[in-house]
Amino acid sequence: MASLLSARPFTPPLRHFNFSRCPSPLVRNWRQSRVSLSSMNQPESDSKTEGPPKEDVLVQYVVLRRDLIDTWPLGSVVTQGCHASVYAIWFHKDDSHTAQYCSPENIDSMHKVTLEVKGEAQILNLSDKLTAGGIAHKLWIEQPENIPTCLATKPYPKSSVSSFFKKLKLCK
Repeated sequence: MASLLSARPFTPPLRHFNFSRCPSPLVRNWRQSRVSLSSMNQPESDSKTEGPPKEDVLVQYVVLRRDLIDTWPLGSVVTQGCHASVYAIWFHKDDSHTAQYCSPENIDSMHKVTLEVKGEAQILNLSDKLTAGGIAHKLWIEQPENIPTCLATKPYPKSSVSSFFKKLKLCK
């Protein structure tokens, strides 16, 4: 009898859940956004048959340190990224890209890219390169330990900043 009882509660797979009948608009919107994200995986068609070119998407880059991800509690590292992201947004709240990124029309479809570097030397080097390139960002330094933990850019059109991050790995 004891072998039939499990310490973990049973949770059914979500693929069998009918989200369209869920009374919560948050769940319905989540499901709709998941469906629209899956369409992003479709191959692009010939641009000659498409309409006007798509607008350059605004994106915020967040870069975390892999050495901290491997040694600190995951929640602590995520919190560091949140601190840097909020700081970069708030500090540049009067910037036109930030205002557009946080506008009521775009607030539910923000684009963030979370990347990783190996350690402290790499994040400091990246911060120096961004500064030299005129890319506004926040290097978050955890206090009182004085540890540079992550950085986040203010929102930019992807085409104008992606070259600074092309050699970095997605954070997984």
